[in-house]
Amino acid sequence: VLSFENAAPDIRIVTLGLPANEPMQFQAGQHVDVLLPDGVRRSYSIANRPKAEGVRQLELHIKHMPGGRFTDHVFQTLKPREIWQIEMPLGSFCLKEASTKPIILVATGTGFAPLKSMMLVALEQDAQRPIHLYWGGRHLVDLYQLEIAQEWAQLHPRIKLVPVLSQPTSEDDWSGRKGYVQHAVLQDHPNLRNFEVYACGVPSMVDAARHDFEKLGGLPAEAFFADAFLSEADRQLHNATPV
Repeated sequence: VLSFENAAPDIRIVTLGLPANEPMQFQAGQHVDVLLPDGVRRSYSIANRPKAEGVRQLELHIKHMPGGRFTDHVFQTLKPREIWQIEMPLGSFCLKEASTKPIILVATGTGFAPLKSMMLVALEQDAQRPIHLYWGGRHLVDLYQLEIAQEWAQLHPRIKLVPVLSQPTSEDDWSGRKGYVQHAVLQDHPNLRNFEVYACGVPSMVDAARHDFEKLGGLPAEAFFADAFLSEADRQLHNATPV
């Protein structure tokens, strides 16, 4: 563990340093498994950009699950230079770089992490491909790197950012889109036949997005890509609740 910082009260960004002689290669959207001493695994998406020559650092976005053994440690007793055992790269949730179709990225909470990696790759490799990023949360604090996403949209006209809050508070002072993030996508794009969609977040959102985009938006089933895992925090906290 090289460093860590709180991006929100319940989200910590942890930077891992890899052995100097072992740069790791991965594809945008893949994840790592953190192996705990008793063999239990915790999966986290890689948020930084892959490099052809491999990377020496990993950026992970970790959500706190109060009472969760691993995340309690990450938020309460984690120290720099701590050694983690990890397995990587894992998963097939990857950006299809050969395609030229416009992209819709849909995230809730820390589902933003793999989409951040995808966005960084897309910005570097294809100057023409339109990208629509929809990021949903209950409250404004859940969009913990919104400034970074806003900067992408300001610097690149082909990028459209749509943040969506389902339960904004008076403290949020929110004048943006409200409701469920998957509904916002269909409101803006009732015809999804020519898009590719990448979704990552709570299972209820991913399942609803897949169903609605295919049935209502005409999205081909093979053009919907979703992450196959969630953090234990998201799995336990939000499994039955759309965001």
